[in-house]
Order: sequence, then structure tokens, then C-alpha cells
Amino acid sequence: MNDPDTSTESERLSLRAGNRLATPSDRRGQAPGEDRGAAIRAKALEILRREIPPLGQGQSQAVQSPTSKVQSPEGGGPAPQSEEVTTLRSQTIPALDFRPETLDCAAPPSELRTPHSALPTQILPARMLNEFVYCPRLFYYEFVESVFVESGDTLRGKALHRRVDSGKGDLPPAAKKTEGRGQKSEVKGQDDLALGAAPSTINSQPSTEGVIHSRSVQMGSDRLGVSAKMDLVAVRTGMVPGGPGETGDLFSALEVCPVDYKAGAPRAGEDGNELWDADRMQLGAQALILRDNGYTCNEGVIYYRETKQRVGLPITPELALWVEERIAAARQAAAGTIPPPLVASPKCPRCSLVTICLPDETRLLAAPASQPSTLNPQPDGVRRLIAARDDSRALYLSTQGLRMGRKDEVLQIKQEKALVEEVRINDVSHVALFGNIQITTQAIQTLCEQEVPVTYFSMGGWFYGLTRGHELKNVFLRIEQFRLACDPATCLRLARQFVQGKIRNHRTLLMRNHLEAPPATLLRLKQYAEAASRAESIESLLGVEGGAAAAYFEQFNGMIKAADELDDQLPGLEVPTVPTQQVFSFNFHGRNRRPPTDPVNALLSLAYSLLAKDCLLAALAVGFDPYVGFYHQPRFGRAALALDLMEEFRPLVAESAVLTCINNRVVSENDFVQAGQAVNLTAAGRKRFFQTYEQRMSALLTHPIFDYKVSYRRALELQARLLAKVLTGEIPEYVPLTTR
Repeated sequence: MNDPDTSTESERLSLRAGNRLATPSDRRGQAPGEDRGAAIRAKALEILRREIPPLGQGQSQAVQSPTSKVQSPEGGGPAPQSEEVTTLRSQTIPALDFRPETLDCAAPPSELRTPHSALPTQILPARMLNEFVYCPRLFYYEFVESVFVESGDTLRGKALHRRVDSGKGDLPPAAKKTEGRGQKSEVKGQDDLALGAAPSTINSQPSTEGVIHSRSVQMGSDRLGVSAKMDLVAVRTGMVPGGPGETGDLFSALEVCPVDYKAGAPRAGEDGNELWDADRMQLGAQALILRDNGYTCNEGVIYYRETKQRVGLPITPELALWVEERIAAARQAAAGTIPPPLVASPKCPRCSLVTICLPDETRLLAAPASQPSTLNPQPDGVRRLIAARDDSRALYLSTQGLRMGRKDEVLQIKQEKALVEEVRINDVSHVALFGNIQITTQAIQTLCEQEVPVTYFSMGGWFYGLTRGHELKNVFLRIEQFRLACDPATCLRLARQFVQGKIRNHRTLLMRNHLEAPPATLLRLKQYAEAASRAESIESLLGVEGGAAAAYFEQFNGMIKAADELDDQLPGLEVPTVPTQQVFSFNFHGRNRRPPTDPVNALLSLAYSLLAKDCLLAALAVGFDPYVGFYHQPRFGRAALALDLMEEFRPLVAESAVLTCINNRVVSENDFVQAGQAVNLTAAGRKRFFQTYEQRMSALLTHPIFDYKVSYRRALELQARLLAKVLTGEIPEYVPLTTR
């Protein structure tokens, strides 16, 4: 034996490993299993010499790339001196520690094949690769912007995966253990595994004997930069050398087969059922991850629950190359701008992000032929892929002294200890609290988890705050918003559209509701709208807006029906006189606020406050910072962007709701009280006004550009999303919502 001080490192490690692998009977002398023990020791020594050369022969050696071809040595003979290698990459091999306490934690072969500097910095989940092949735009939304919306399909998929996700993720180690010792050996033939030369034996036999099922297995590959949570991994066991059914020697990797569960059905091909490309991508990535972790994987399986069929996927070199190309393409897509939407794809109607993506709307406004600066572009090819209105409703609480708490999935409203009402949380879009209303911490926490905002108002309707969860993680839109808000040209371009849309809607409202709209006023409003589109500065645009507002409110009283006319038409609605109460009227002589001094201005101020709340919530839902606007300049505590979005909706929602309340006698003069100079609604009047406002927000209109029906609340969110696409460069120009 060589002196320990002069022997090479590989010899010392080889002797140490050989001593560990020798059985007690081998140390005492020859035993019946001597030939087998000698073969084991020879195999271990050969692996150690090949993997760790003596230090005197250099610190680095050529290491195979993932596509290298190496002729594996047969049996226990000496390793060949020259190997057939098509591609070599120089790399310094880190020192390995083969002590018994660290042998199980040795670095996987994938770490020896890829330099640390070349490792991807961001891990791609295999599920995201499935999304990338299915739709690159969907991948960008979910992976880059972390936007995810539940749908019926996603909830059904979660329910079907409950059993699979309940697994512990235990998986036998890749290297087989020596009998009675529990020590792992090195895995041979990584390049043979990559080539997939050996046929799979897991699915060749229908019997489940000798197969272990591991559920919910989490694993990753440093070489690919991909991680995966595998629904099920079938592991072939019982491959003991010399035993029945032997398929390899002691140092063969375990043969595994990933099985993924899908809720749908396979694709019908010419030769039978086939995998969809997205499923093939996800399953192929799982197989490569298993190979990089030392397992033999030559086949994968997708189980489609709808048809209850298993469809296999052979892991071929062509498939491995295609998977790696798609991984590289996904990384490139994640580092760039958002991909364009699919063209008239049948995938869009069932996509859970269709209300965010807006594929047909984006393509229409992005196409040069659509001319989005005109009022009525042709809606060719635009499908109504979004619901006309939400099923959820707003919850308003204005009775002083109410207390709102939570019990299970229900909001409970109590007056002292008496239960007033119960509302399911899933039926609530947002909660608005006016004045002295108490809400428990448990209710706030649940509402934040469900992304249901809670807004706070004063008794008079002053909107002063909100509580909202932080589910929104996208910051890229806000970065663009901050950058473009500092650009005067962009601010002026967007401000022109906001003001122009408001003036045109004011003119339309006058023509619809005024008894006899003066032609001169209509002409002035038309001229103001044209002047707004040509304004050269924000200051001049403010002057145009002020002149148009003055001309509009001069004729606002003409849209209010006289009380005596209504009383003649509707007997029994005469307003009773109360001698001790001040008599109010709905005569409008001009706009005043802070505080409003007459009933009409009180209704307008409250309506504008509610609309500002809804615009703020729409801006937050899209991902904006509502306090950084383009037309309204930043001011402490003012939601400037919400006010920008609000401009074109003032006549469509707020003023229309006020006119409906007055003209339909929803509120009367007795529903107002005066405190000092301020005039406010009573509690009963506020409740009826809230109902009228929400009815207006839920009313349907035909979108003037896309030619499908949506509610005003949905249209408000749609306009906010179109503004976001303008800032990100997907569409060239913002188009305000103007009715005909």
C-alpha cells in the first residue's frame, strides 16, 4: 500500500470506498459471495477513478455537454482510455466528499455538467411552460405579471387534483442501495439516459407488482432552470442483480414514469388519441427533470379524466430538443414585452384571463385600419368574450350604529345585538360604509383575502379612504405609468381624450333629456369638443373644459321636470307640507359645492363621490396607482387618475342617476335636511339614491366601438384596461367611451 502522505487523492478515496463496500466476510477471507463482492469493489473503484482523476493530472477535465455521446463501459472491466465525445466543454470539477455521512448529499450529476455562471437565474415552473405553449400571452400574464383569475375550469381542476395533491412527495433515491447497508452508489450512464436508449418496462406489464406510486413529487433541474410538481411518479422496483426480472446492475438508475392528470380529453389524431402540445411540453419537462436528477425515464403518461384514457409519450431525443427550445423561447418571452393576442382563437372564450387580455378588442384598436381616433370604428371580428355584468353587488351601509361581522362565509349586519341582515361574501363586489359603522377585524381580514374592497365615507358622502388586500403584484404597469406621467406630451395627448369624451357626452345628454335643447348651446359644446382635441397645453385644456361645463350647467335645469307636472301625471305623489321644516325645491341655478347649498347640488356631489370611488377601484383592479394622473395634476390625498377616468362617465352615470332620482320622484324635497349652509340627504333618501345609482351602474349599453352589450360598471373597467394597454404600447391611442 502506498504511504498515506504520498498517495493521490483518488487512490485514498478509492481505497476508502473499497473498504466501505467490502462485507465482513470479505475482510475475513474468501466467502461464497467473493466473486460478487470483487465485482462490486472493482465497479466502485472504476467510477471513482473516472470521476476524480489524480491531482497531478490537472485540475480540470473535459466534461460532456448534455448532448454528448459516451460509450459506456461494459461489466467491471477497466474504463477505455478514449471516449467518443461529439462536444466537450472545459469545466473545473468541484471536490467531492465521499465520507459516509455526506455520501447521500453528493451533488447531482447535473451540477457537474453545467457551470454555475451559466445557470438560469429564474426558475420556470413546468405548469408555466404548459401555459407558454398554449398561449404565450397567457404565460406572460401569469408568470411575469402574476395575474391569475379563477374560472369554472380552474376550480374544477383543483377539485379533481385534491387526491393527487394530498401526497407527501416521497420518491426513492435515484441510485440503488446495497443490500443491508443503505448506502447509495453512483449513477451510471447519464448520457445513455439522455438518449433514451433503453425501452421502458413500467407500462409494458399491466401488473402493478413491483411498482411504487409517489404522489405530488416536487423536483427541479438546475441545468434547465425548471421545477415541476408531478401528480404521480411510477417507480419500477425489484431490479436486483441476479434476481428474476433483472434489468440492470447495482449501479443502474431507477426507472420512473411521470403521470399527469388532466380534466379534459385527448386530441383526436389520425392514428388515435394524441397529446396536446401544451401537455406534451409539461410532461416532457417533467421527464427531463427526472433524468437530470439521476432517474431513468423513457416514457410519460397523461391521464384524461373526461374520457378516462391514458395516453403515453415516448421521451425521444427529438422531444428533449423541442422541450429545451421551448424553455429558451419562454425565457426570451418573459424578458421582453407582452406577446400579441391570439387571432380569432377558439382558446379565448374559456380562458379565465379573457377579461384582462381583451384579445379581439386589443387587435381592433391596434390595427392601423381601425383608426381609433374616430368615434365609431368598425367592430369587425370582435367577439363578446366578457360577461355583460357581474353577478356580485355593492353593499352600502349608512344607518348609524350598525356593526358588521363575519360568520363562516357570511357577513352579518347587526343593530346592537339584533341581527338585521346576512349577506354571502361571494355575492359582494365591494362594501361602502357611511359614517359611524363598525366592522370587525375578522370581517376585514376575510374581505381582504377575497379581494373585496371596503370604502369609507363621511355622513355627507365625502370619500376619504378604503381597505383592500394586496393580491395585485404587478408593478410593470405602474412603472410605465410613473414614467409617462412625467412626459408632458403623453399627458396632453391623454388629457385631450378625457375632456373631449366628457364634452361629447354632455352634449348627448342634453339632446336626450332637455325639453328643448338650445341649438346655440349644442353648437358651443361641439366647438368646445373640437377645441379640446386641438389644445396645446394642459392649461388651455382646463379653460376649454371650464367653458364647456359652464355652457352645459346653464341648461341643466331644463332636464329637470317640474314637480307640478309630475304630480298631475302621477296622482297621490303630492309632497306633504311640514310647517316646521324648511321647504326645498329642485330648481337648479348653477353648480356649487363644499358644501352644496341646494338639493340638486347635494345629489350631484354625492353621485360624483360614488363615481370617484368606483373609478378608484377600477384603477386598482387593473394595476394603476390611482394617485398619479395625466390630466389632473398630483395633489396630496387626491386620486388624480381616478378623476381622469371619471371625466367621460360624469354625464353617463352620475348626472344620469341624479336626473332619474328627481324626474322619477325616487327622492322628494322632504328627503333633505340642512345643517348650516350644507344640504344633505336623509338616511331614507340616501338609501333610495344608492339603489338608483347601482341600477345605473348595472344598466346595459351597447359599446360604441366593440358593438356588444356591457354594463356601465364593466365599461368603466374596460376603459381602465384600454388605458393600461395604451401605456404599455399595445394600442396607439386611448378612445373615450361616448354614447350615441
